[in-house]
Order: sequence, then C-alpha cells, then structure tokens
Amino acid sequence: MKWHEAQLIYPNQFVKFEILHSIEQDNKEIIDEIALIGPVNDEDATRELLNCKNRTLVFHTSREQVEVIIRKNIGLRRF
Repeated sequence: MKWHEAQLIYPNQFVKFEILHSIEQDNKEIIDEIALIGPVNDEDATRELLNCKNRTLVFHTSREQVEVIIRKNIGLRRF
C-alpha cells in the first residue's frame, strides 16, 4: 500500500504500519510502500512509537510523505 492510500483511509490521525520499501537520500529514509496495521489514538501514539521494533513505525497522516532522519552511530571514546 502506498502512503497516500493510507491518508485516504485514515485522514488526519496516527497510523501504525510496517515499512515494506524505502529509499535513502542524503541522510533521510523516504518510505514509499507500507503494510498498514491500523489507526492509533492520539493519547497512545507516543507510547506505541516507543514500543515499535524493527521496521514498524507510527506516523500522522497529515504529513505529505514519510521521511525518517538516519542517525549514524558515533560510538564511544576511550579515555
């Protein structure tokens, strides 16, 4: 399913989904194909996001596209 299809089904609310396909550009991952799991209440969205593992995300459908900033592991310094 494409992101715009999820926006039509659940307008202006949080949804939980699994990432099926994405593209990396610069330091961003742009998700273009998802497997929709279902809607999430506004009160539960943060908790659901913190409990997400692997390729699962919670995102609001008011956003035009799903972009995730990729952070590189810096590591620890030795003293």
